[in-house]
Amino acid sequence: MKKISYSLLLASSLAFGQFFEKGKTFTKQDTLKGSNTQFRNFWDVKKYDLSVEPNFEQKSISGNNKISFEIIKDVKNPVFQIDLQQPMKAEKVECSFPIIGNFKRDGDFIFISANKFFKKGEKYTIDVSYSGKPVIAKKAPWDGGWIFTTDEKGNPWMSVADEGIGASVWLPTKDIWSDEPENGIIMKITTPKDLVGVGNGKLINKKTENNKNTFTWEVKNPINAYSIIPSIGKYVNFKDSYTGEKGKLDLDYWVIDYNLEKAKKQFQQVKPMLKAFEYWFGPYPFYEDSYKLVESPHLGMEHQSNIAYGNGYQNGYLGRDLSGSGVGLNWDFIIIHESGHEWFANNITAKDQADMWIHEAFTNYSEVLFTENFMDKKSADIYAQGIQNNIENDVPIIGKYGVRNEGSGDMYAKGASMIHTMRQIINDDAKFRQILRGLNKDFYHQTVTTEQVEKYISEKAGFDFTTIFNQYLRTTDVPVLEYTQKGTELKYRFVHGVKNLNLPIRFGEYTISPSESWQTLKLKNSNPVEFSKNYYIRYKKI
Repeated sequence: MKKISYSLLLASSLAFGQFFEKGKTFTKQDTLKGSNTQFRNFWDVKKYDLSVEPNFEQKSISGNNKISFEIIKDVKNPVFQIDLQQPMKAEKVECSFPIIGNFKRDGDFIFISANKFFKKGEKYTIDVSYSGKPVIAKKAPWDGGWIFTTDEKGNPWMSVADEGIGASVWLPTKDIWSDEPENGIIMKITTPKDLVGVGNGKLINKKTENNKNTFTWEVKNPINAYSIIPSIGKYVNFKDSYTGEKGKLDLDYWVIDYNLEKAKKQFQQVKPMLKAFEYWFGPYPFYEDSYKLVESPHLGMEHQSNIAYGNGYQNGYLGRDLSGSGVGLNWDFIIIHESGHEWFANNITAKDQADMWIHEAFTNYSEVLFTENFMDKKSADIYAQGIQNNIENDVPIIGKYGVRNEGSGDMYAKGASMIHTMRQIINDDAKFRQILRGLNKDFYHQTVTTEQVEKYISEKAGFDFTTIFNQYLRTTDVPVLEYTQKGTELKYRFVHGVKNLNLPIRFGEYTISPSESWQTLKLKNSNPVEFSKNYYIRYKKI
């Protein structure tokens, strides 16, 4: 199979996320979107109670969002920022506290000037009614916006993709990753009578009146705004359950009616996936909200308890294997990858898009771990080695903080290769597994920073991975092990590594710790050395 480069995939059909912006000049608007500014840092969202009604013919939507929040520090006459991107309009804003004048619109933001001294611990609401014709996605899910299309039989099919652009492309929210509503959401979706509206969490009510259906969905757990997704179409539903580490988990599947039989067959992969991921990562993080796959008019996305599925009911990535090894054709890429995000992205969420590698590196590596459980260790290693070929080393993986900026697309393959390298160094799969499970337990339903994750892994591993994180997350250089062998004498050194790179390498019965200076190892025989391909380094025989 020909190698498929990530640069090509990012430009055409990569399902992983939004386009990566390189060389962008950032503005005040970017800072307002991406930073915990004076308009955001004094209040904490507790719950969203929202409604949405799309109009297929007009390609418009309307609804409201009641934002419940708590004051987290004393503050006098503050200004609240609510995000709602143009051309969407706020029709009415009602607050449970006195305000000065009316709300003001500035670009993609609504500003509300309060006329009150707020005390820490007080609770209030802001209720925004909204309407308009939202940004339409040109190539979902890689660019953001709403999708108004039809299924194969001409029925309306609508949804939205907004991980990169932000949920405020359609919904008035506090649109920053670091603030999730701890008490979840209620979402009401109103549709024509012959269509179905599917949201996150569990369906708690359906009513029909005036030739319209209203479906009410409830999420009990914290959820990031970009995961809040309504999908409207000619859906049918089938259910199953899985007995996992926390008991019975409801499995809920919503697919376009004519794909029901295909879905029943393809979605049998869900249980082996859950078994593998619960083994490696710990219990599925959202038992209260169910596990759900929803057929989508785009390739896929990791919406919490509402995973968008559009892989055509076939194995691989649209029938291809991104590792180039053939191993990835044994399972459905979208089911495995997007479900892995329930642990890394939805359970553990980066506070800032610049740290999005936390989502993507671990989830890309979840494909390796699933392969190991579903197939065998050898196949998993082959897959892990294969994805190294997709690394571009264009710009660093970590982006710019405070401006909603993602780093390099290498956060997927290079991030996973870094983790695979660290696993070789730890050389103890029981400990490695406990680190992964520990991350999901100790940062359960939290937003985190790179620094927290780096510190946690080093402490639990008993090994200082600082220079390895610096090497792979913050530079585009790949360490090169230069070596020469004469009989039983092996000389070696690192080049293109960060200063004092601490990356021991095991091969056979030997372990070496290369530095920038030449070192010598006396071998037991003169057989040519064979280095492992499981490290993301390059070998150069001098």
